[in-house]
Amino acid sequence: MAKTDFTGQSDDQLGESLGQLKREQFNLRFQAATNQLEKPSRVREVRRDIARIKTMQAQRSAAASAK
Repeated sequence: MAKTDFTGQSDDQLGESLGQLKREQFNLRFQAATNQLEKPSRVREVRRDIARIKTMQAQRSAAASAK
């Protein structure tokens, strides 16, 4: 997912997306450990998407507390 895909999501949707990505990351780690990983680049994409969501959540909470 691109950064623009997350900007239109509400806080609840971001939390749900984060949970899905963390589950996917968990599954990818198991696949990597058992040498069944088809797309190694997906590990990096998921990790960066998780970071994007966490960054957006931190920015939103900082903006909310500043008001």
